[in-house]
Amino acid sequence: MTRTATFRTGTLLLALTLCPLLPTGAAAQVAAPGPALQGGSCSVESLMDSIRRGLKSDSAAYKKYLRTLLRESAPTLSDQELQAAFERETDPVMAEHLAAALVARTERGADPEAIKAAAKRAVEDRDPAVRAATVRSMRRTSALENTGDMYQKLVRDPSPEVRQEAATNIVEDIQNVYSGYHGPASDAAVSAALASTDPKVTAKILGNMDTQRISAESAGGIQSLLRSDDAEVRKAAALALGGVPAEQMASARQSVLAMFRDERDTGVRKALLQSIAQLGFIGAIPELQRLRSTDPSLAPEIDAWIRVLSLDLQEWSLILREKQRLQQQVP
Repeated sequence: MTRTATFRTGTLLLALTLCPLLPTGAAAQVAAPGPALQGGSCSVESLMDSIRRGLKSDSAAYKKYLRTLLRESAPTLSDQELQAAFERETDPVMAEHLAAALVARTERGADPEAIKAAAKRAVEDRDPAVRAATVRSMRRTSALENTGDMYQKLVRDPSPEVRQEAATNIVEDIQNVYSGYHGPASDAAVSAALASTDPKVTAKILGNMDTQRISAESAGGIQSLLRSDDAEVRKAAALALGGVPAEQMASARQSVLAMFRDERDTGVRKALLQSIAQLGFIGAIPELQRLRSTDPSLAPEIDAWIRVLSLDLQEWSLILREKQRLQQQVP
Protein backbone atom coordinates (compact mmCIF):
# COMPACT_ATOMS: atom_id res chain seq x y z
CA MET A 1 0.00 0.00 0.00
CA THR A 2 1.35 3.45 -0.87
CA ARG A 3 1.91 6.12 1.75
CA THR A 4 -0.94 8.15 0.24
CA ALA A 5 -3.32 5.19 0.35
CA THR A 6 -2.29 4.41 3.92
CA PHE A 7 -2.96 8.01 4.99
CA ARG A 8 -6.36 8.05 3.29
CA THR A 9 -7.35 4.73 4.84
CA GLY A 10 -6.31 5.87 8.30
CA THR A 11 -8.11 9.17 7.93
CA LEU A 12 -11.32 7.53 6.79
CA LEU A 13 -11.22 4.95 9.59
CA LEU A 14 -10.80 7.75 12.11
CA ALA A 15 -13.79 9.55 10.65
CA LEU A 16 -15.89 6.40 10.75
CA THR A 17 -15.40 5.84 14.47
CA LEU A 18 -15.98 9.03 16.38
CA CYS A 19 -15.59 12.50 15.04
CA PRO A 20 -11.98 13.72 15.07
CA LEU A 21 -10.18 13.41 18.38
CA LEU A 22 -6.71 14.78 18.90
CA PRO A 23 -4.27 12.20 20.30
CA THR A 24 -3.04 12.51 23.84
CA GLY A 25 0.34 12.18 25.49
CA ALA A 26 3.39 12.22 23.23
CA ALA A 27 1.25 12.16 20.11
CA ALA A 28 -0.55 15.28 21.26
CA GLN A 29 2.76 17.12 21.34
CA VAL A 30 3.27 16.22 17.67
CA ALA A 31 -0.16 17.55 16.77
CA ALA A 32 0.31 20.83 18.68
CA PRO A 33 -0.41 23.67 18.31
CA GLY A 34 -3.76 22.46 16.98
CA PRO A 35 -6.54 23.00 19.52
CA ALA A 36 -8.06 20.03 21.30
CA LEU A 37 -11.13 18.59 19.61
CA GLN A 38 -14.13 17.16 21.38
CA GLY A 39 -15.65 13.80 20.60
CA GLY A 40 -19.18 13.64 19.35
CA SER A 41 -21.50 12.10 16.82
CA CYS A 42 -20.06 11.87 13.34
CA SER A 43 -21.91 14.67 11.60
CA VAL A 44 -21.23 17.52 9.23
CA GLU A 45 -21.76 20.07 11.99
CA SER A 46 -19.30 18.43 14.38
CA LEU A 47 -16.69 18.19 11.64
CA MET A 48 -17.24 21.81 10.70
CA ASP A 49 -16.93 22.90 14.31
CA SER A 50 -13.59 21.11 14.44
CA ILE A 51 -12.43 22.85 11.29
CA ARG A 52 -13.48 26.27 12.55
CA ARG A 53 -11.43 25.73 15.68
CA GLY A 54 -8.58 24.30 13.65
CA LEU A 55 -8.38 27.39 11.46
CA LYS A 56 -7.12 29.28 14.49
CA SER A 57 -4.09 27.00 14.66
CA ASP A 58 -0.69 28.15 13.41
CA SER A 59 0.01 24.67 12.05
CA ALA A 60 -0.43 24.39 8.28
CA ALA A 61 -0.16 20.60 8.55
CA TYR A 62 -2.97 20.50 11.07
CA LYS A 63 -5.20 22.61 8.85
CA LYS A 64 -4.45 20.31 5.91
CA TYR A 65 -5.30 17.32 8.07
CA LEU A 66 -8.72 18.77 8.93
CA ARG A 67 -9.46 19.56 5.30
CA THR A 68 -8.47 16.03 4.31
CA LEU A 69 -10.56 14.56 7.10
CA LEU A 70 -13.74 16.22 5.86
CA ARG A 71 -13.03 15.31 2.26
CA GLU A 72 -12.27 11.67 3.08
CA SER A 73 -15.33 11.45 5.34
CA ALA A 74 -17.65 12.88 2.67
CA PRO A 75 -18.89 9.57 1.20
CA THR A 76 -20.12 8.50 4.66
CA LEU A 77 -21.86 11.74 5.54
CA SER A 78 -25.48 12.69 4.92
CA ASP A 79 -25.73 14.27 1.48
CA GLN A 80 -28.65 16.47 2.54
CA GLU A 81 -26.88 17.64 5.68
CA LEU A 82 -23.67 18.34 3.78
CA GLN A 83 -25.39 20.25 0.98
CA ALA A 84 -27.52 22.27 3.41
CA ALA A 85 -24.40 23.27 5.36
CA PHE A 86 -22.72 24.30 2.12
CA GLU A 87 -25.65 26.37 0.92
CA ARG A 88 -25.91 28.40 4.11
CA GLU A 89 -22.16 28.90 4.62
CA THR A 90 -20.96 32.43 3.82
CA ASP A 91 -17.33 32.25 4.91
CA PRO A 92 -15.21 31.58 1.78
CA VAL A 93 -12.75 29.28 3.58
CA MET A 94 -15.47 27.15 5.10
CA ALA A 95 -17.43 27.14 1.85
CA GLU A 96 -14.34 25.79 0.10
CA HIS A 97 -14.06 22.96 2.66
CA LEU A 98 -17.70 22.01 2.21
CA ALA A 99 -17.57 22.29 -1.57
CA ALA A 100 -14.50 20.02 -1.59
CA ALA A 101 -16.47 17.46 0.40
CA LEU A 102 -19.35 17.59 -2.09
CA VAL A 103 -16.92 17.17 -4.97
CA ALA A 104 -15.35 14.21 -3.15
CA ARG A 105 -18.72 12.49 -2.98
CA THR A 106 -18.90 12.58 -6.77
CA GLU A 107 -15.26 11.60 -7.22
CA ARG A 108 -15.73 8.56 -4.95
CA GLY A 109 -18.92 7.44 -6.67
CA ALA A 110 -21.19 8.23 -3.70
CA ASP A 111 -23.30 10.86 -5.48
CA PRO A 112 -22.83 11.83 -9.15
CA GLU A 113 -24.90 14.98 -8.63
CA ALA A 114 -23.01 16.41 -5.64
CA ILE A 115 -20.39 18.20 -7.72
CA LYS A 116 -23.16 20.05 -9.55
CA ALA A 117 -24.18 21.77 -6.31
CA ALA A 118 -20.65 23.15 -6.02
CA ALA A 119 -20.67 24.15 -9.68
CA LYS A 120 -23.99 25.99 -9.31
CA ARG A 121 -22.68 28.11 -6.46
CA ALA A 122 -19.39 28.76 -8.22
CA VAL A 123 -21.36 30.41 -11.00
CA GLU A 124 -24.25 32.00 -9.11
CA ASP A 125 -23.10 33.13 -5.65
CA ARG A 126 -23.16 36.90 -5.18
CA ASP A 127 -19.85 36.97 -3.28
CA PRO A 128 -16.86 36.72 -5.65
CA ALA A 129 -14.69 35.42 -2.81
CA VAL A 130 -17.10 32.50 -2.29
CA ARG A 131 -17.24 31.87 -6.04
CA ALA A 132 -13.45 31.80 -6.23
CA ALA A 133 -13.19 29.51 -3.20
CA THR A 134 -15.75 27.11 -4.64
CA VAL A 135 -13.88 27.02 -7.93
CA ARG A 136 -10.69 26.07 -6.06
CA SER A 137 -12.51 23.15 -4.45
CA MET A 138 -12.89 21.55 -7.89
CA ARG A 139 -9.20 21.68 -8.80
CA ARG A 140 -7.67 18.43 -10.04
CA THR A 141 -11.03 16.69 -10.25
CA SER A 142 -13.39 15.54 -13.02
CA ALA A 143 -15.17 18.92 -13.08
CA LEU A 144 -14.26 19.52 -16.73
CA GLU A 145 -16.43 16.54 -17.64
CA ASN A 146 -19.12 16.67 -14.98
CA THR A 147 -20.18 20.32 -14.78
CA GLY A 148 -21.48 21.06 -18.28
CA ASP A 149 -20.62 24.57 -19.48
CA MET A 150 -19.56 25.80 -16.03
CA TYR A 151 -16.06 26.79 -17.12
CA GLN A 152 -17.34 28.65 -20.16
CA LYS A 153 -19.34 30.78 -17.72
CA LEU A 154 -16.56 31.13 -15.15
CA VAL A 155 -14.04 32.51 -17.65
CA ARG A 156 -16.51 35.37 -18.25
CA ASP A 157 -17.08 36.03 -14.55
CA PRO A 158 -17.00 39.74 -13.57
CA SER A 159 -14.31 38.95 -10.98
CA PRO A 160 -10.70 38.65 -12.26
CA GLU A 161 -9.94 36.35 -9.32
CA VAL A 162 -12.68 33.92 -10.31
CA ARG A 163 -11.55 33.95 -13.94
CA GLN A 164 -7.96 33.20 -12.95
CA GLU A 165 -8.97 30.44 -10.55
CA ALA A 166 -11.02 28.87 -13.33
CA ALA A 167 -8.07 29.05 -15.73
CA THR A 168 -5.79 27.47 -13.13
CA ASN A 169 -8.29 24.64 -12.61
CA ILE A 170 -8.44 23.93 -16.32
CA VAL A 171 -4.67 23.89 -16.74
CA GLU A 172 -4.05 21.68 -13.70
CA ASP A 173 -6.85 19.29 -14.63
CA ILE A 174 -5.55 18.80 -18.17
CA GLN A 175 -1.98 18.33 -16.93
CA ASN A 176 -2.53 16.30 -13.77
CA VAL A 177 -5.85 14.51 -14.16
CA TYR A 178 -5.96 13.76 -17.88
CA SER A 179 -2.30 14.25 -18.93
CA GLY A 180 -3.60 15.57 -22.25
CA TYR A 181 -4.88 12.14 -23.30
CA HIS A 182 -8.64 12.66 -22.91
CA GLY A 183 -10.16 14.38 -25.91
CA PRO A 184 -13.48 15.52 -24.38
CA ALA A 185 -11.68 17.20 -21.46
CA SER A 186 -9.22 18.91 -23.80
CA ASP A 187 -12.08 20.09 -26.02
CA ALA A 188 -13.85 21.49 -22.95
CA ALA A 189 -10.68 23.40 -22.08
CA VAL A 190 -10.46 24.84 -25.59
CA SER A 191 -14.14 25.81 -25.48
CA ALA A 192 -13.49 27.74 -22.27
CA ALA A 193 -10.49 29.49 -23.80
CA LEU A 194 -12.57 30.50 -26.81
CA ALA A 195 -15.45 31.69 -24.60
CA SER A 196 -13.19 33.91 -22.51
CA THR A 197 -13.05 37.65 -23.12
CA ASP A 198 -10.05 37.99 -20.80
CA PRO A 199 -6.82 37.69 -22.84
CA LYS A 200 -4.86 36.63 -19.77
CA VAL A 201 -7.24 33.75 -19.16
CA THR A 202 -7.25 32.63 -22.79
CA ALA A 203 -3.46 32.78 -22.98
CA LYS A 204 -3.04 30.91 -19.69
CA ILE A 205 -5.25 28.04 -20.81
CA LEU A 206 -3.89 27.60 -24.32
CA GLY A 207 -0.28 28.29 -23.40
CA ASN A 208 -0.23 25.52 -20.79
CA MET A 209 -2.29 22.67 -22.22
CA ASP A 210 -1.61 19.58 -24.28
CA THR A 211 -3.64 19.53 -27.49
CA GLN A 212 -2.73 16.06 -28.74
CA ARG A 213 -6.31 14.76 -28.45
CA ILE A 214 -8.40 17.79 -29.46
CA SER A 215 -11.05 17.64 -32.18
CA ALA A 216 -10.87 19.29 -35.60
CA GLU A 217 -13.40 21.86 -34.38
CA SER A 218 -11.19 22.77 -31.42
CA ALA A 219 -8.13 23.02 -33.65
CA GLY A 220 -10.04 25.36 -35.95
CA GLY A 221 -11.06 27.48 -32.98
CA ILE A 222 -7.45 27.84 -31.87
CA GLN A 223 -6.44 28.83 -35.39
CA SER A 224 -8.98 31.64 -35.27
CA LEU A 225 -7.16 33.06 -32.25
CA LEU A 226 -4.05 33.60 -34.35
CA ARG A 227 -5.86 36.75 -35.50
CA SER A 228 -6.39 38.04 -31.93
CA ASP A 229 -5.46 41.65 -31.20
CA ASP A 230 -3.60 40.46 -28.09
CA ALA A 231 -0.04 39.26 -28.65
CA GLU A 232 -0.10 36.88 -25.66
CA VAL A 233 -3.20 35.18 -27.04
CA ARG A 234 -1.59 34.81 -30.47
CA LYS A 235 1.54 33.38 -28.85
CA ALA A 236 -0.44 30.87 -26.79
CA ALA A 237 -2.51 29.84 -29.81
CA ALA A 238 0.64 29.30 -31.84
CA LEU A 239 2.14 27.09 -29.13
CA ALA A 240 -1.10 25.11 -28.76
CA LEU A 241 -1.27 24.41 -32.48
CA GLY A 242 2.13 22.76 -32.40
CA GLY A 243 0.72 19.75 -30.53
CA VAL A 244 -2.49 19.05 -32.48
CA PRO A 245 -3.34 15.50 -33.66
CA ALA A 246 -1.94 14.22 -36.96
CA GLU A 247 -5.26 14.84 -38.72
CA GLN A 248 -5.05 18.57 -37.99
CA MET A 249 -1.31 19.04 -38.58
CA ALA A 250 -1.44 20.06 -42.24
CA SER A 251 -3.99 22.80 -41.61
CA ALA A 252 -2.15 24.00 -38.50
CA ARG A 253 1.18 24.10 -40.33
CA GLN A 254 -0.34 26.16 -43.13
CA SER A 255 -1.81 28.63 -40.65
CA VAL A 256 1.36 29.21 -38.64
CA LEU A 257 3.55 29.52 -41.73
CA ALA A 258 1.22 32.11 -43.25
CA MET A 259 1.06 34.01 -39.99
CA PHE A 260 4.83 34.20 -39.54
CA ARG A 261 5.28 36.49 -42.52
CA ASP A 262 2.73 39.02 -41.26
CA GLU A 263 3.45 38.84 -37.52
CA ARG A 264 5.43 41.73 -36.03
CA ASP A 265 5.76 40.66 -32.40
CA THR A 266 9.06 38.87 -31.75
CA GLY A 267 7.67 36.73 -28.94
CA VAL A 268 4.84 35.51 -31.14
CA ARG A 269 7.24 34.78 -33.99
CA LYS A 270 9.39 32.66 -31.68
CA ALA A 271 6.28 30.71 -30.66
CA LEU A 272 5.42 30.22 -34.32
CA LEU A 273 8.90 28.84 -35.00
CA GLN A 274 8.47 26.36 -32.15
CA SER A 275 5.10 25.33 -33.52
CA ILE A 276 6.56 24.81 -37.01
CA ALA A 277 9.33 22.68 -35.52
CA GLN A 278 6.89 20.59 -33.51
CA LEU A 279 4.54 20.06 -36.42
CA GLY A 280 7.29 18.88 -38.76
CA PHE A 281 10.21 17.59 -36.69
CA ILE A 282 13.13 16.98 -39.11
CA GLY A 283 10.75 17.62 -42.03
CA ALA A 284 10.36 21.24 -40.87
CA ILE A 285 13.99 22.13 -41.66
CA PRO A 286 13.34 23.30 -45.28
CA GLU A 287 10.46 25.49 -44.08
CA LEU A 288 12.61 27.03 -41.36
CA GLN A 289 15.44 27.69 -43.79
CA ARG A 290 13.09 29.61 -46.07
CA LEU A 291 12.00 31.78 -43.13
CA ARG A 292 15.53 33.02 -42.30
CA SER A 293 15.24 35.94 -44.70
CA THR A 294 11.83 37.01 -43.38
CA ASP A 295 13.25 38.22 -40.09
CA PRO A 296 17.08 38.33 -39.99
CA SER A 297 17.00 39.13 -36.27
CA LEU A 298 15.59 35.66 -35.65
CA ALA A 299 18.16 33.87 -37.76
CA PRO A 300 20.03 32.58 -34.65
CA GLU A 301 16.76 31.21 -33.26
CA ILE A 302 15.95 29.51 -36.56
CA ASP A 303 19.46 28.09 -36.81
CA ALA A 304 19.14 26.66 -33.31
CA TRP A 305 15.93 24.87 -34.26
CA ILE A 306 17.52 23.55 -37.44
CA ARG A 307 20.50 22.25 -35.50
CA VAL A 308 18.32 20.45 -32.98
CA LEU A 309 15.94 19.01 -35.55
CA SER A 310 18.91 17.72 -37.55
CA LEU A 311 19.61 15.32 -34.68
CA ASP A 312 16.43 13.52 -35.76
CA LEU A 313 15.23 12.93 -32.21
CA GLN A 314 11.90 11.13 -32.12
CA GLU A 315 10.41 12.63 -28.95
CA TRP A 316 9.31 16.26 -28.71
CA SER A 317 10.34 16.41 -25.06
CA LEU A 318 13.89 15.45 -26.08
CA ILE A 319 13.92 18.09 -28.81
CA LEU A 320 12.80 20.77 -26.36
CA ARG A 321 15.41 19.70 -23.83
CA GLU A 322 18.17 19.86 -26.43
CA LYS A 323 16.96 23.27 -27.62
CA GLN A 324 17.07 24.57 -24.04
CA ARG A 325 20.58 23.18 -23.63
CA LEU A 326 21.71 25.06 -26.73
CA GLN A 327 20.17 28.27 -25.43
CA GLN A 328 22.07 27.92 -22.16
CA GLN A 329 25.36 27.63 -24.06
CA VAL A 330 24.84 30.95 -25.86
CA PRO A 331 26.89 33.65 -24.03
